[in-house]
Amino acid sequence: MTHPDTHLLVVDDDERIRALLGRFLRKNGYMVTMARDAAQARRLLAGLEFDMIVLDVMMPGEDGLALTRDLRRRLDTPILLLTAKGETEDRISGLESGADDYLAKPFEPRELLLRIGAILRRVPVVELAQPKFLTLGALRYDSDKGELWNGDAPLRLTGTETALLRRLAASRGQPVSRAELIEDLGRGSPDEENGERAIDVQITRLRRKIEPDPREPRFLQTVRGTGYMLVVD
Repeated sequence: MTHPDTHLLVVDDDERIRALLGRFLRKNGYMVTMARDAAQARRLLAGLEFDMIVLDVMMPGEDGLALTRDLRRRLDTPILLLTAKGETEDRISGLESGADDYLAKPFEPRELLLRIGAILRRVPVVELAQPKFLTLGALRYDSDKGELWNGDAPLRLTGTETALLRRLAASRGQPVSRAELIEDLGRGSPDEENGERAIDVQITRLRRKIEPDPREPRFLQTVRGTGYMLVVD
């Protein structure tokens, strides 16, 4: 079974493939962050930790092999390479660069899942203690039960607010895009303007319940050009 906190970084210059992979992997229980090229991947890796990197080889600028070789000098994060080339020499080049596995395009989505699962099973699991309670000023959020408390009094959340807070709490301190929230909350396609508007409305309602001053949000912050981020005490 997929651990719900398993965080994948998918790097591919093809926007359509990124969207398809993101949607498929999230439906199968993974947290997914996207990068369009090696430069964006580097910026994300500088501030976030990932359980695995799914990396396209054929990208403009710095390709996947070069990025893999460089990352291997300082990171042990498992890397699965994706490429349109399937010849033996290309596979060997990928493995020699430091990748854990190599999957040629086109591939069956089920095979991608099996490869990811097999790689992750080979990685020693280090259990990090996750706090049961998160503090938001005077409020306390029970991350196990998805409940919000003000002292001994529970605060009523709608089903959507509960799902939204749980998703943001799972990535606390990290920005979550509107597209990811739309996918995770089942609000339609990320390309639909109405989907983004619905997320913004739910964020506004949730802020009214958790922020001392919703006009100056302290805990549920807007990340310009990306989406939203939950910041806890």
